[in-house]
Amino acid sequence: MLNSDHTEIDLPPTHSESESVFSDCGGGRAGSVEDASGVGLCAQSRIAEPGEAVKKDLQHLSREERRRRRRATAKYRTAHATRERIRVEAFNMAFAELRKLLPTLPPDKKLSKIEILRLAICYISYLNHVLDV
Repeated sequence: MLNSDHTEIDLPPTHSESESVFSDCGGGRAGSVEDASGVGLCAQSRIAEPGEAVKKDLQHLSREERRRRRRATAKYRTAHATRERIRVEAFNMAFAELRKLLPTLPPDKKLSKIEILRLAICYISYLNHVLDV
């Protein structure tokens, strides 16, 4: 018996339905053929596509939950890791370029990122002071 939560697709076909479904679409014939019971649907139209079941399952989830599930896939994680690696490399190259522009003694002294930023602030304020005088 159907209730509001179930559809015809959720229920397994009865013996007579499965016979008519396979006899309608079998034998290499294309299209739908009406059987003796007057049902003219092919098995492909009765059975949901594999992606449709997942879509129906995800429809009741919130937007945030769907996003969380998508991000849990291995493909998404590897793509995200690649993007993050490229971003970090670009970030480090920008700090290296900034470091080359700053005067320090000795010139090849290793500085942390925060030290580079603080030194850049001081150097910019020094250059502003030189321009004002």
